[in-house]
Amino acid sequence: MKRLGFLLLVLLAFPVLALPAAALEPDEVLADRVLEQRARDLSQEIRCVVCQNESIDSSNAEIAKELRLLVRERLTAGDSDAQVLDYLVARYGDFVLLRPPMKSSTYLLWFGPAIVLLLGLIGVFFFFRRQTPASLTPAALSAEEEKRLSRLLEDSEGAAPHQGAPRGDGEAGRS
Repeated sequence: MKRLGFLLLVLLAFPVLALPAAALEPDEVLADRVLEQRARDLSQEIRCVVCQNESIDSSNAEIAKELRLLVRERLTAGDSDAQVLDYLVARYGDFVLLRPPMKSSTYLLWFGPAIVLLLGLIGVFFFFRRQTPASLTPAALSAEEEKRLSRLLEDSEGAAPHQGAPRGDGEAGRS
């Protein structure tokens, strides 16, 4: 019983270990196991056009169901996996693929995040580079401030502390 509870706790704590849920309905399953496996493999590569980064295999959206059925229709009609993907790309664009191809129209998609990160790091570097010298270097004293400082230092060196001197906090006159 303890093992079952521990296993359940692990599965709840780490949902990655749980098996992925498929939205496939029984009426969508093909009788031919080989075609069904091809359809499942393709469905995991095709993005649901209304869901955020979810394959049609795991989406419950109506359009995902229609796309799953379309994939199965194309496969039973004799299309290859590449032909099915090409058909969907022609209809919905490269967005329909979870792993879009590397081509000139998708360079920004592939390299955009790295470029933004690099520009941000360069900006941070120059920001701190510009801020550091100014904050570490104290402002120079003016001639008047230097004279005043030297007078204060001379006065403090000449005055020796002695006992019984008033403390300045108002307690000297009390006794």
